[in-house]
Amino acid sequence: MATSYFPDRITSPPSSNAGGSALSPRSPSTPSALKSNALQNRITSVLSASYADLEIRDALNVFDERNLTNSAEARRNLRLDVQEELIQCNGEVVQDFGQVAQQLRRIGAAISSLNDSCAEMRKHISAANRETGPMLDEAKGILDGKAQVEGKKQLLDAFNDHFVLSEADQATLTSSTEPVNDEFFRVLTCVKKIHQDSQILLGSENQRLGLEILEQSSKQVNGAYQKLYRWVQREFKSLDLENPQISAGIRRALRVLAERPTLFQNCLDFFAEARENVLSNNFYAALTGAPVDQDHPVMGKAIELSAHDPLRYVGDMLAWAHSATVSEREALEVLFIADGDEIAKSIRAGIESEPWTRPDDDFEETPVFDGKRSLNQLVDRDLAGVFRQLKQRIEQVVQSHQDATLAYRISNLLTFYTTIFSALLSPSSALLATLSPLADSALRAFKTSTRDHLASLQTSTHPISPTDLAPPDFLTDALATLRTLMTSFETSHTTTSPTTAFDPILDEALRPYLAGCASLSRTLPSPHAQIFSLNCAIAALATLAPHATTLAAAPVEHLRAEIESHTSALKDATFDFLLSSSGLAPLLPIQDFRDKRDELAAAARKLDVFLPTATEDARGFLGQVGDRGVVRSVVEEAAERFCGVFEGVEGRVLEGDEMAEGDGEEDGEEEGMRLREVFPRTGGEIRVLLS
Repeated sequence: MATSYFPDRITSPPSSNAGGSALSPRSPSTPSALKSNALQNRITSVLSASYADLEIRDALNVFDERNLTNSAEARRNLRLDVQEELIQCNGEVVQDFGQVAQQLRRIGAAISSLNDSCAEMRKHISAANRETGPMLDEAKGILDGKAQVEGKKQLLDAFNDHFVLSEADQATLTSSTEPVNDEFFRVLTCVKKIHQDSQILLGSENQRLGLEILEQSSKQVNGAYQKLYRWVQREFKSLDLENPQISAGIRRALRVLAERPTLFQNCLDFFAEARENVLSNNFYAALTGAPVDQDHPVMGKAIELSAHDPLRYVGDMLAWAHSATVSEREALEVLFIADGDEIAKSIRAGIESEPWTRPDDDFEETPVFDGKRSLNQLVDRDLAGVFRQLKQRIEQVVQSHQDATLAYRISNLLTFYTTIFSALLSPSSALLATLSPLADSALRAFKTSTRDHLASLQTSTHPISPTDLAPPDFLTDALATLRTLMTSFETSHTTTSPTTAFDPILDEALRPYLAGCASLSRTLPSPHAQIFSLNCAIAALATLAPHATTLAAAPVEHLRAEIESHTSALKDATFDFLLSSSGLAPLLPIQDFRDKRDELAAAARKLDVFLPTATEDARGFLGQVGDRGVVRSVVEEAAERFCGVFEGVEGRVLEGDEMAEGDGEEDGEEEGMRLREVFPRTGGEIRVLLS
């Protein structure tokens, strides 16, 4: 910006002349020109200065601190005052550096003295090193030997800690006086680790040590498993499976003992045998009321004393067996299923360590321990004694009571409990194999008793139907028995049973009796045969109809078709009765009544006598039909057919009168006695009287 104020001074071009005699740029300027350039430069520098510069700001602060006044004298003396102060400061600095130099000289002297002392000390140290060198070498050798000894000692201690059991641990592991607790399992785990790690020593140079440790650890492990095996057997003797809080120690012991499959299986066999004896004794005590021991009396009444009814006796025994099975299964699930995976792993590890115990060659493909299968097998073995007693007593009940209904109800009860036990046991269970033959045996007893009863009826009953045409006593008794059988079947079988499941029972308990009724009906005249057959079919249908959708769909449909057939036959018989009683039957073949006035008059007189009591007579004709609804429908339809026939006769009568008028008959007598007058009844009157 300074150049813009003085453009002529700053940018004026230098003068030149043609002859080259002009002043060169280096020619001296006039004093006025020099003064003008200095002032211009000063102004330019002042204007171009940045007052944000820190040095300028510091200078201004110094001027401000001096409280200088802006006067000519102050400006003239300012430079002198500043130079004077600068000289004074430099003098002070020189004086201070003089003192520093003096101190440095003293320090240099001290350093020279120290160097001399250090040189003297190095001489003494060299002499001492020459004298103590052999002793230091000897001490170093001793220290190295000590370190080696300490290392070997640490190695020996670590070896003893890892591979050698203390006497207390050995007693805990094998002594029968020491309990089987957490400490025992800890020591056993440690010994198994020693046995495993000792095999590593066999690969070292000194194999004798590995063999000795391996032999010793094997003996200790075997002793520990023998101790555990005996302890588990003792615990099984006093184990209370009724207690829901079964000890966790026995479950842990079984998991560990599974590593020895032979001992584990022996324990299971011992347990199954003990439980079979306990449950058999308990079942006998529940039957008779005699306690197994005085400390455990039988709660409640004995089954043999409280169940006087044979069916209740069998049901109470089955209920006890079911309760025992559920309790046994729940307890065994806690023992074996809860830790089934751990037991399987232990057995697999034991078989790998004892390959001679493998069950077959496909060990890798066949699971060594199936928890559910083993559980089912144990339950079967534990309850085998109970089911043997149960089978004997049920067979005695069936054989000692020659009652078909009782045998069938026992069979259904056994089938019902077989279904329940199927949900608790495996399909191949020996217990189910015991119950199924019992149910079949009871069913065979039912069929045998039913056939014997039927044979006795056939030989003792005279083949004459009842006088009232009601269902015979043997059918009534059979239907009462059938109701009991159907109720028993429905309460003992599931809703998924097929509707044909009851057909074999119907073949034994109903169809032979219906066949006997059919044989009796063939000895009766019509319509008594139809009425008797209809009454028997209605009674059978009334028994089967409430169970049509579940048990007897096909028999019910067959009975309904039979009832319809008998009803249709009765309708025809009633219609014939109405025709014969009304006198209308002789008129049916006649087409032209002009020459049949006498027959028409006789029929009209008989019809007048018949009509007031026609309906009651028809009902009386069907009075032995047991179902009033059937009687009403039969009478109504027969009356309707009768009205239709009467209307046909009436039509022919009217046609006769019309034909007579067309022929022009003039006989007064004949003209006075028209056919309509001889037969005055109309179809409407007949319908009203028969309604």
